[in-house]
Amino acid sequence: MEEIQATLQRLRDEIRHHNYLYYVKDAPEITDAEYDQLFRQLQALEQEHPHLVTLDSPTRQVAGEVAKEFVPVAHLRPMQSLDNVFDEGELREFDRRVREGLGVSEDLPYWVEPKMDGLAVNLTYRQGILVQAATRGDGKTGEKVTANVRTIQMVPLRLLGEGWPTVLEVRGEVYISRQGFHDLNEWMVDRGKPPFANPRNAAAGSLRQLNSAITAERPLAFCCHGVGHVEGELPASQSEILELFGQWGLPVSKEAGVRVGVAGCLAYYEDLMARRDALPYELDGVVYKVNQLAWQERLGSTSHAPRWAIAHKFPAQEVVTKVVAVDVQVGRTGALTPVARLLPVNVGGVVVTNATLHNAQEISRKDVRVGDRVVVRRAGDVIPEVVRVVLEEREEGNQPFVMPCQCPVCGAAVEQPEGEAVARCSGGMTCPAQQKEAMRHFASRGAMDVDGLGDKLMALLLENKLVEEIPDLYELHQKRQALIQLERLGEKSVENLLAAIETSKKTTLPRFLFALGIREVGVTVAEHLANHFGTLEAIMAADEERLRAAPEVGEVVARRVAGFFRDEKHRAMVARLQELGVNWPIIEVKAKAEGRLAGKTVVLTGTLSQMTREEAAARLKAMGAKVTDAVSRKTDLLIAGEKAGSKLEKAKSLGVEVMDEEGFLALLADSDVEK
Repeated sequence: MEEIQATLQRLRDEIRHHNYLYYVKDAPEITDAEYDQLFRQLQALEQEHPHLVTLDSPTRQVAGEVAKEFVPVAHLRPMQSLDNVFDEGELREFDRRVREGLGVSEDLPYWVEPKMDGLAVNLTYRQGILVQAATRGDGKTGEKVTANVRTIQMVPLRLLGEGWPTVLEVRGEVYISRQGFHDLNEWMVDRGKPPFANPRNAAAGSLRQLNSAITAERPLAFCCHGVGHVEGELPASQSEILELFGQWGLPVSKEAGVRVGVAGCLAYYEDLMARRDALPYELDGVVYKVNQLAWQERLGSTSHAPRWAIAHKFPAQEVVTKVVAVDVQVGRTGALTPVARLLPVNVGGVVVTNATLHNAQEISRKDVRVGDRVVVRRAGDVIPEVVRVVLEEREEGNQPFVMPCQCPVCGAAVEQPEGEAVARCSGGMTCPAQQKEAMRHFASRGAMDVDGLGDKLMALLLENKLVEEIPDLYELHQKRQALIQLERLGEKSVENLLAAIETSKKTTLPRFLFALGIREVGVTVAEHLANHFGTLEAIMAADEERLRAAPEVGEVVARRVAGFFRDEKHRAMVARLQELGVNWPIIEVKAKAEGRLAGKTVVLTGTLSQMTREEAAARLKAMGAKVTDAVSRKTDLLIAGEKAGSKLEKAKSLGVEVMDEEGFLALLADSDVEK
């Protein structure tokens, strides 16, 4: 048991170290795959020894839990808001009051930082362990959101290093990055849900979910900017405290620092505003704080704001301009998005010519028409958004917008099922607008798993027209010299890529179905379809009624699958992939009920030399077995390959039957003979 505890501690320390390097220092030492392997090792070991799971384990940040309600929490020290200044004159007046209050005439050092547009939270650490998280609320009492905050990867559940105060309140901002906001809104619109108005609303709505499993799926980030109640010792200045926070694993803005006097603060403000749109997050100004804590204490606070800090707000980002046209763009999932073409206008220092209208439902709700004058806002999205129409200035003759019946890119029919807000191109992965994302999904882990074929390389292949359709990936070996000539690719990289593509040809039917990117067909549904029908040909031939007979396949999924395979372009693509060598083992449907392992629970562990883990699982399921990940008293059989670890030991201790790879292959051979 001591050895297991030591292993658990080592894995937790390693993962915390790599979380710190990744989220705080932005300097990872290992690949994502290596990190995932460490994480899975810890998960597996904790599943086997649940009584050894600790409150601060990194695995506690992944899965969410359902809270009955938000409980009010009193902050140990009030969370005050900040007063604002809007120009140089007001900033100089603030600086004068500060120096007068301290009785000094020289320029003062100020801690300066971006004012992120998010939701203020208070994290309470006791003995270095996160025990509570709460929203700001009214400043004295907030809402307890501990379970939700624990899902944010950037929030350490246990502080690194040592020397932390016995009790420490960390103040910071929960926010969503620009890209995260764009992806989240795209996900919302894709499912017919109204998009969030801005990143702050998205962050607040995500953090205040009663089900923290939903929060865990949202792209929330965290940045600390101050300290509340402390029981123990901290350095004497804001800058030293934030530097120490960084060493403890708490993320601190890389844009923050110390500037001297009004001139230094203004230079910082101008620099950050000039780079505002290049930053990965939305901000609405900067914050200046007297750097020395002793001076902060001397200056004190009013009833609602500290006298030693001020927010310098950026100019507003809403303006009025005219809609000159409405075009329709086709997204990665086939969603049609109307985009307003605008008379060029300067919004927050950037010339804007386009603004999103999201979908037909939104454009109808806002009643945006060509020729209208509209309010446009830059709210952290990739392109700005039309907020509302200035109806009192509408001209006679401006006509309502109507969505097209055919895809503007490929000409395929546009579909919009009843009850859904999103109209879509029915061309699927044969539509050029959807091909890049379709290819990325096809090659991704869990699908065909083409190692090394990421977004950048995929974009490079498409840009240079080395691939135009998914099957083209399996003919890249004929373009070896052209690949070597590509930027960032050398001979060795090309060899590795081609080898990975060749390896991916040998797959399983569930993986192939999932790789096709049929809407609503995830990993689980793909597996149910494969096991129910046995062959791809049977799935392609099935009508909606027969498809609904498969487990987990309802009316919507059946319609998606049947519609996908009715398209001759899709059928031709599948046939070409098979002609190019993509293959998988046949699943005999009758074996599911009559197989040698019918009703048995089987666990796979270690490395098999003759097949992948996925292939082995598929063969076992074809023999009627239920394949699970964890060994328990309900396990009937453990199949152990090379380097089998703790699962093998646990199986032996529980008296579970153990079979090596040779015995497994013999079992498969016997099963094949019986068929």
